[in-house]
Amino acid sequence: MIIHLKSNTPTDTIAQLAEKSQSIRLTQNGVDILVTPSALKEVPDYLQAHTKESFYMDSDMQLSSKKYMNGKRTLKLGEVTIGGETKNNVMITGPCSVESEEQITACAELCVELGVKVLRAGCYKPRTSPYSFQGMGLDGLKLLARMREKYGLAIITEVRDSTHIDDIIEYSDIVQIGAKAMYDQGILRKCGSIQKPILLKRGFGTTLQEFVQASEFILSGGNPNVALCERGIRTFETKTRFTLDLCGVAYLKEYTNLPIILDPSHAMGYAYGVADLTRACTAMGIDGLLIETHPNPKVAKSDASQQLNFEEFRNLYKSIEPVAKAVGYQIV
Repeated sequence: MIIHLKSNTPTDTIAQLAEKSQSIRLTQNGVDILVTPSALKEVPDYLQAHTKESFYMDSDMQLSSKKYMNGKRTLKLGEVTIGGETKNNVMITGPCSVESEEQITACAELCVELGVKVLRAGCYKPRTSPYSFQGMGLDGLKLLARMREKYGLAIITEVRDSTHIDDIIEYSDIVQIGAKAMYDQGILRKCGSIQKPILLKRGFGTTLQEFVQASEFILSGGNPNVALCERGIRTFETKTRFTLDLCGVAYLKEYTNLPIILDPSHAMGYAYGVADLTRACTAMGIDGLLIETHPNPKVAKSDASQQLNFEEFRNLYKSIEPVAKAVGYQIV
């Protein structure tokens, strides 16, 4: 249950009520809020006199639920706003990993050429094998910051674990929590304590309930700036890397108030299918796309098979604009 308290409730009283009801306390837009455990089904007597309005939830999907906020939250990613009534579909592109200044500069220039406002690239890579390229770390972050300064791009990059979360927050505009870090409560809680936009990716073995509940850690920490990213789940299929759950996207659109971004590159795992999958994603009427591009994918140090070369990306970008328009959206 979510309880909005009356504006004249004293601060010490709010603290006492939160403790007694075992609630998470936060303040948003000047409203003092208690988020209670899901076992609480009605406003207790001791809270009645202080309650302005209450919202009953049947699960721990609370702050993210359309039962609480009937509509979609807005989210500002650099110069671009998505969600709400904007009908904007933001294109985010760049390589899987920062590999060199020459490589990331070429990707930044591609963004400028096409009018893409958000550059993505990883610096700390959560690889399955310890023998794979692990990323450039802090040096990579500094290169991304240089691209932002030189080209005016917003930067999104992934946090691998809590040891470098502060560096990610300092150098990026948008923090990406990857599929393998989705359950890391240290990262989730840290991201809840800041106000930067957070892109939360779904774990590849994660249910929709678990996925949305992970976002609740961030929202209940006081950061309302969260987008959900579907990037494919592991199924019995072996011919694609993962299976993009568009049925799940339909569920998230219907029941949550969070913007939704799709990542066809990781879902497909192979460049040949990314364009078609991206067009299908665009037709869903979603809020953003995350597409991996590289100047020369054949020599990429990570995820070489799924990254598009620049010409492939130009063709893809051109092809999705009419699809977006057909469903009342625009690519930004």
